[in-house]
Amino acid sequence: MSAVTILTPAAVLPEEAGTRLDKWLSARLPELSRTRVKGLIEDGAVTSAGATITDASAKVKAGQDFTVAVPPDAPAEPEPQAMDLVVVYEDDELIVIDKPAGLVVHPAPGSPDRTLVNALLAHCGESLSGIGGVRRPGIVHRLDKDTSGLMVAAKTDRAHHALSAQFAAHSIERAYVALVWGRPAPPEGEVVGNIGRSTQDRKKMALVKGGGKFAHTRYRTIRSFAHGLVSLVECRLATGRTHQIRVHMTSLGHPLVGDQTYGRSRPPRAATLCSDTGRHLAGFPRQALHAYLLGFDHPTSGERLRFESTIPFDIKALIGFLEGI
Repeated sequence: MSAVTILTPAAVLPEEAGTRLDKWLSARLPELSRTRVKGLIEDGAVTSAGATITDASAKVKAGQDFTVAVPPDAPAEPEPQAMDLVVVYEDDELIVIDKPAGLVVHPAPGSPDRTLVNALLAHCGESLSGIGGVRRPGIVHRLDKDTSGLMVAAKTDRAHHALSAQFAAHSIERAYVALVWGRPAPPEGEVVGNIGRSTQDRKKMALVKGGGKFAHTRYRTIRSFAHGLVSLVECRLATGRTHQIRVHMTSLGHPLVGDQTYGRSRPPRAATLCSDTGRHLAGFPRQALHAYLLGFDHPTSGERLRFESTIPFDIKALIGFLEGI
């Protein structure tokens, strides 16, 4: 596997002060496109004076210097790979699928193939929108690998533009169900807090006081189990940031069951439960999060489309187990 390439352009000149970071870096590093630079910034690959910078629009200062860690590229053009897809809706403009847990959305280092993009290329052929680039054709939004549920992909550039505009305007309706540790108090409310790349762990997102992107989640508790040990909550996204629900619920002290990145590997009150129950809960293999509702305006007809997905078997089985405690 190729090693990460470290790039260190010369310091910012006085006349360059005030330029956007992504614009400045792409000018200094012509081998990288501005889109590529922006992605690297958002992925936490750019640092200055030991601090990670994740805001592509940040203004550079005279004398400031930067280090860019460029990972090896994934294959430039994904190959079509036939896979079973649960197609909820499809027409000439778009396709809505119910993504299973464990499926990566697009090729990336560590997941070069067998992704949703590979499956969509096989299913849709050359009709997928090219706006997302050769590695992300048709992709308008993403779900984490281990999050299941509804996604829409664009089959034409017209649909891609229209759907992207709705996501930017926050007019897309998206709701998730999640199993979280504890019983949220109050039982319903909202979390507002900017989310950016963690300065402690580049693989994690975190609530940040400066920079990051505005994030807003509304939640309500549907029911609690085992005297408040675990609760089933609905989360609605007013914005769509990386790991938003996982970060926001963790910030409330209620991380998702099974979340090995932001959650806890063992139930907080395992000592009060029989060992079998503790093992059952701690052993859930993924974050218990499912995108069950997706609504948007059709790109050409303007008709409001709304889709719902049933809770998948693994989460449903865990709920059944909790009901029996």
